[in-house]
Amino acid sequence: MTTRSLEERVRELEDRTAIAELVARYGLVMDNRDMDAMPGLFTADVYIRSGDGVMDCRGRDTVVELFRGRFKVLGPSNHFTHDRIVTFNPTNPEEASGIVLSHAEMNRLGQPMLTAIRYHDEYRREEGQWRFAARVLNMFYYVPTEQYLDVF
Repeated sequence: MTTRSLEERVRELEDRTAIAELVARYGLVMDNRDMDAMPGLFTADVYIRSGDGVMDCRGRDTVVELFRGRFKVLGPSNHFTHDRIVTFNPTNPEEASGIVLSHAEMNRLGQPMLTAIRYHDEYRREEGQWRFAARVLNMFYYVPTEQYLDVF
């Protein structure tokens, strides 16, 4: 068993904090429809997919256009992140993966909606910044607010 140096352990803590801030920034960018900040969230070769297949694209520019199109039918939103599990690649400290538990209050075509989302992420440090290299969204439910209690 090898022991990691204090420098390595501090760097991992700093990286965990940076990834947590990336996850939080994603929610703010989406809720604020901040198209100028959006490209900075993603690596050049990012892959975004939803479990239902509605979203499935590669490349930063394509992803930005995907969200621009989604915002045309989505009204205000409020994303909340809860627990995160981050695992660093043991052979490449510039890569990590993670699971993010979250929910969002949405408005789709004028209908208030609630959704619970589990994100399966790949992160990569690019140009000194942690970014999403992949983000797969799995929704446990995405229902009108008045039907929320019927889901369970």
